[in-house]
Amino acid sequence: MNLRLTSLTRKYSIIKVSKTCIMNTNKCYFRYIQGDEKIDISFKFKVENSLRQFNFSRRHNENIQSLISRIETNVQKYLTKKKGKKDKANVDNNKIKIALLDRNDQEISGDHTCMDLFTMNGPLKLEILNNFYEVVFNAPCILNITLPKSLLVGFPVYPENFKTIYTLPKHSSFKWFKGHCFNDKGNGISDIHIKWMLVGNNYSYVPNTEDVGMKLKLECIPGNGTSIGPAVEYISDSVVEAGPGLCPFETRHLFTSSRLKYSSFRCVSYNILADLYCDSDFTRNVLHPYCPPYALKIDYRKQLILKELQGYNADIYCLQEVDSKIFHGNLLQCLEMEGLQGTFYKKGKSVSEGLACFYRKSRFKMLEEDKILLAEAVKTKDCLKSIWDAIKNNKQLVERLLDRSTAASATVLQSIDNVNEIVIVGNTHLYFHPDADHIRLLQGGIVINWLKEIYDNLLKKYPGKRISLILCGDFNSTPSCGIYQLYTTGKAPNDLPDWQSKPSEAVSNLSLSQEFSLGSACGTPPFTNFTVGFADCLDYIFYDKSNLEVEQVIPFPSIEELQAHTALPSIVFPSDHIAIISDLRFT
Repeated sequence: MNLRLTSLTRKYSIIKVSKTCIMNTNKCYFRYIQGDEKIDISFKFKVENSLRQFNFSRRHNENIQSLISRIETNVQKYLTKKKGKKDKANVDNNKIKIALLDRNDQEISGDHTCMDLFTMNGPLKLEILNNFYEVVFNAPCILNITLPKSLLVGFPVYPENFKTIYTLPKHSSFKWFKGHCFNDKGNGISDIHIKWMLVGNNYSYVPNTEDVGMKLKLECIPGNGTSIGPAVEYISDSVVEAGPGLCPFETRHLFTSSRLKYSSFRCVSYNILADLYCDSDFTRNVLHPYCPPYALKIDYRKQLILKELQGYNADIYCLQEVDSKIFHGNLLQCLEMEGLQGTFYKKGKSVSEGLACFYRKSRFKMLEEDKILLAEAVKTKDCLKSIWDAIKNNKQLVERLLDRSTAASATVLQSIDNVNEIVIVGNTHLYFHPDADHIRLLQGGIVINWLKEIYDNLLKKYPGKRISLILCGDFNSTPSCGIYQLYTTGKAPNDLPDWQSKPSEAVSNLSLSQEFSLGSACGTPPFTNFTVGFADCLDYIFYDKSNLEVEQVIPFPSIEELQAHTALPSIVFPSDHIAIISDLRFT
């Protein structure tokens, strides 16, 4: 297949490219997605001091003469408008010369189709009024790019919603500019009159105190190692503001300043507080009235979350309450630039948040992955049949259990430094309700039995390899609850108080057990969740003690830090949970 023809799903059109980058003015870009009926064409046309971008979307089987006529009509209209009524007659009487030229500068026959151009030997040219454009086919292209609405001193600014085709970010160039959006008299000025100053040339930029009150502009030239595409620029909607100062997670970063190697790896589990649970009057006025409204907004919190995660230098991140739009528009692209690969596992029903697992590509290779919705799995999987048989006749219990959107994920990773070591990284976020200890214990049993089935299958699939389990998550269960007992002792007998947490749904004659030798890597700290209404340990990294040992637990924030702004979240804590971090080692 010709390299100019690439199979892709058509979702985007060409966006506005940079007017200031000279490379854009002498090229005409043709883009075709195999299987589509349209070809996108884009070029810049300059008249006097004005630069206009022309975009066309034409059928792939349209003949070149028809395309030339369409370009001629649009350019003619533009020239007429620019020249005004006075010179209109002269413009109309002077026919514009437009032609597509082959490698020998001969005009290409108008009988050819637009699609034929993609298979002709180049270079091809487009001539418009004695201006010659190099025709570029399927160049690296930026389909979408934005900047955060919240720009904070000391917090990296990344391109958001960064969508491209034929592009590799590591082969693309990024230039950052800053500029005053007010004149000497304090009056606002339009973006086109801002005097921009170059301040950075990396994928991200960290504003400093001198940038306060200024707008930022990002110019990106997409590349893929063999070619480059049209430069795109985006100007921030807002100005740089003062940051919150030193955040407690930056103190924790002192313990994670370097990355681990050899047999050691760092694991993080973190409920980052989904926007859909945070952006409501109930949250602002009842749940977290102590937190300033601006600090509850995801535009503010995601800046803190990204800086916090980046500073942990972890090899595995298990995140809960991850908004789909935050995963795809922020986390995935930013953490990929840090050498991490991520997967997203959406919850059930119409819930737009879920679980995410990131792993460092230089340390681990993903062998496979899996996900279950607990409410579906408990009825259908053989490994869960004993649980289902014990509860299926309890109508109220079953109705409540099956109404949950809870998910669990399993990301199977092979260590690159220790090729005989395979790790199942489980991740979940169990149901929250004060009278639901029995539901959570059932869910905990479902998850661990499902992971055991995966473990057994891996033993058969990879003989000679050592398989270990790590199970992370927000279990909404304190250390006194049955889940902690099940995971750390292997048993949850039928006389546990958890089974009776709601009498009308009480579970009887069910004991749970599991065969892994698990420990809590971070122990049982006083708090992993800290709000005015509740504060306790709910989050854990359970690890396989048979094959792994704990080298370090990253210290938790002090009670003084947690209470400095009443509770969490706050201007310095982006979530109501605290990230738990442990350095583990293969024994």
